[in-house]
Amino acid sequence: MKEIFKKHKIIIFRTTGVVMLLVGFIVYFWMTPKEVYSENEIAAANVARMQASVRGTSASSKQSSKPETSKFIEELKNAQKAQVRYLTILSMVFGVLFLGYSFIPKPKSDSLKKSTSDSEI
Repeated sequence: MKEIFKKHKIIIFRTTGVVMLLVGFIVYFWMTPKEVYSENEIAAANVARMQASVRGTSASSKQSSKPETSKFIEELKNAQKAQVRYLTILSMVFGVLFLGYSFIPKPKSDSLKKSTSDSEI
């Protein structure tokens, strides 16, 4: 196993770096909220607004007085968002580090040259 790793170390580091960068970018763009609304979503929001105005303000005030989620659930959602953000950042950083390390040229050590020349004698 060590021999395989030493033989293909550069390929392993490069593929690991590329995969980690891809995972980071995919998670980032997957979790990014949509900024643009489609025409159907705008129309649905307008219809809901009109239905609420037809029903009157008393029905909407009763519904708005109750919180939809508890503080515990909101804190959990915020913690999950932070974890995903940190995972994305770490994945991108490690991907860049793996790629950068794979492109650093390794100097040939003199001790290896001496040991191979001694074994030839």
